[in-house]
Amino acid sequence: MFETGEEAVEWIHSRKKFGSRPGLKRIKELLSLCGNPENNIVGIHIAGTNGKGSTVTYLRCLLEMQELNVGTFTSPYIESFYERISINGQAISTNDFVKLANKFQPYIEQMDGHPFYQGITEFEILTAMAFDYFQKRVDVAIFEAGIGGLMDSTNVFTPILTAITTIGLDHTDILGDTEEEIAEQKAGIIKKSIPIVTGRIALPPLNIIKKKAAINAAPFFSLNESYKVEYVGHDEIKGEIFNFENKNYYFTNLIVPMLGEYQVENAAVAIQLFLLYCQQQKKRVVKELINQGLSKAFWPGRMEQISANPNIIIDGAHNPHAVKQFVKTVNAEFQHGEKYILFSALTTKNIAAMVNALQQIPNSQLVLTTFNYPCALKREDCISFNLLYYSNWQEALLKILAKMKPLDTLFITGSLYFVSQVRESI
Repeated sequence: MFETGEEAVEWIHSRKKFGSRPGLKRIKELLSLCGNPENNIVGIHIAGTNGKGSTVTYLRCLLEMQELNVGTFTSPYIESFYERISINGQAISTNDFVKLANKFQPYIEQMDGHPFYQGITEFEILTAMAFDYFQKRVDVAIFEAGIGGLMDSTNVFTPILTAITTIGLDHTDILGDTEEEIAEQKAGIIKKSIPIVTGRIALPPLNIIKKKAAINAAPFFSLNESYKVEYVGHDEIKGEIFNFENKNYYFTNLIVPMLGEYQVENAAVAIQLFLLYCQQQKKRVVKELINQGLSKAFWPGRMEQISANPNIIIDGAHNPHAVKQFVKTVNAEFQHGEKYILFSALTTKNIAAMVNALQQIPNSQLVLTTFNYPCALKREDCISFNLLYYSNWQEALLKILAKMKPLDTLFITGSLYFVSQVRESI
């Protein structure tokens, strides 16, 4: 029996030794042992290479404006481990998490004794816990896929809506070496007759998704075809301003507080999902409530200012696709002063592509470092880049801060695990 949250979390973390193991046999067995709570959920399933977390947040905030209890299952965490399982933005309490851990531990021990089911992973256990926790507590639950979609442990329920935000090269060792192969995996969340919404996706992988939707007779809603977004511009106080349009609605001067033009596209995916939800559930749509919902959206670690003087911004740009968006945002919205970039990532990612993209930012100085996590970037991984490297990110931070002038900005970016550690420390 676990007595404290620390004990329960330590038990969950002990499953990390099994890594990521795509496949549904273990999660299905675990859910069966606890009474198949996934069958009692009204849910929305969101996959994609990047933008999932922000899209989940926007959608949650929009649904909350309908006075709904909204569950969210997300990863990884930035502020607290418990935030991965939340209701209306409030993380599961320590007491409730301990109760869940004590409920699930006997099931895990039983499965570990069976050669076919042994070795269930941390992510799989948390997925099952989320289903169990949300039943009878929420009106709708939003599940963010972990890796891929087809063989991801979240892909065990029949949602009322699905979405794929973006497609890029990430987790290629598991999902495939091309965007088309990755799209095939992400499209695995598409269910028969269930609407699917897609964000900005290049035509070849988009066609893969569209074909899968057609096979499943799933209504297909893609950006720039079924719905459109027009980026108006950036307001330094309010955030990003945009217009949204589909065949039934036209909203002007919507605002999201999170920085980056790509956040407008994430918000557009969420708005399209929200409008489809309202249509399904016969809920009234009020533009003012949409604006209120979007204004409340906050997703830590995404172009988040953690200090104004000196100006420090953290962003979890953890793969080449995300770094490309990061570079675009920095170039568009930070044109004054020197830009210092402190970067670290996991060696399982395409480090060379990310470093190369970061070096395209004008008036910038790129510094590499490491952090406390398996597979974190080390000095020997950086020799070919001929860039300044610190084996202690705290030292790197102090060195940069000592050089900064009033108009300069420090960007701390890369792995979400790195960003999380910096954020917690600062």
